[in-house]
Amino acid sequence: MRKSFTREDLLGFVPTFGTFVGIDSDGCVFDTMEVKQKDHFHPLIIKIWKLEAIEPQLRQAAEFVNLYSKWRGQNRFPALLQVFDLLHDWPEVVASGVALPERKALRAYCQSGLPLGNTTLISEAKRTGDPELARVVEWSLAVNRDIETRMRKISPFRGVRESLEKIRAGSDLAVVSQTPEEALVKEWEENNLAQFVQIIAGQELGTKAEHLQMITAGRYRPENVLMIGDAMGDQVAAESLDACFYPVNPGHEEASWKRFIEEAYDRFLAGTFRGAYQQKLNAEFAAFLPAQPPWVKPA
Repeated sequence: MRKSFTREDLLGFVPTFGTFVGIDSDGCVFDTMEVKQKDHFHPLIIKIWKLEAIEPQLRQAAEFVNLYSKWRGQNRFPALLQVFDLLHDWPEVVASGVALPERKALRAYCQSGLPLGNTTLISEAKRTGDPELARVVEWSLAVNRDIETRMRKISPFRGVRESLEKIRAGSDLAVVSQTPEEALVKEWEENNLAQFVQIIAGQELGTKAEHLQMITAGRYRPENVLMIGDAMGDQVAAESLDACFYPVNPGHEEASWKRFIEEAYDRFLAGTFRGAYQQKLNAEFAAFLPAQPPWVKPA
């Protein structure tokens, strides 16, 4: 497996099969979501923005955004912005008098259209000289270092290896993720899974929808493209190309992979995935990922 991929690799992808499968990594292949968020991402938000006085609320907001809502699995920078927005809209947090993070520069970056990753973030922080964006850089780099040095090895969910073996025998296969590429390659290689995929695309190469577009456009019919993921963003990426989507349901990952092996992939290859079967999967998936935080009372 190569250590780095470029957008040119995605744009110049040469198919081997008539079908393509894109697969997310964190929370989908590896049981890493809770560990990364609770042990690495969230403590460093508290430390760098000095939010110790509202740690319970910060953790609740961050866990909702990143783990237990329809926004699960999105890029770290829009996720961070959304956490800050929730804190600013939380009356008890505002009443606490704690100085909350400024959001203007981060919002501008998230809406800039740039690929959202450390490279462009560092460039924008230098270009603007904005101290708040510099703090986001500090946090993001600290998260990567912390995960690299302290995070324990996480094994894939049961059923993943068998699924990858089955896919690779009948379809082209790529990792489509918003995790930094370096971390992706490390996790896939140390678990001996990189052998099954042709490309590992991380946040540096664009959004998941952009990854899928670059790899599949003009090469596969939409019904012959399948995205596997554990977050609404994965579903949106698939639907942006009118592709198929297979959900790995949060909290029920092993059952999801068992179903994939036993029926879903065969349906995909047979052309019977769309329609009622896809709708059933989507409805089941949506029930796991609410849009309203539990501390907000319904209107």
